[in-house]
Amino acid sequence: MPSAVSRVIRALRWVRWYLRELTDESAYDRYRAHLRARHPGAAVPTRREFERLRAERQRKDPRQGFRCC
Repeated sequence: MPSAVSRVIRALRWVRWYLRELTDESAYDRYRAHLRARHPGAAVPTRREFERLRAERQRKDPRQGFRCC
């Protein structure tokens, strides 16, 4: 049976994961994993470059990420 401390730690980890997904904080981590898996020779942009590119794409198309089809 897990101790109370391990249950609290597990709950806090879940909350952290949930908040990162909710705020899209994990997008860079997913993008890096995608590049490494699908394009192993490609240069991985820094976090700052990734955020700049993402903001630029959103400015060009404000509907990005909210399409139904």
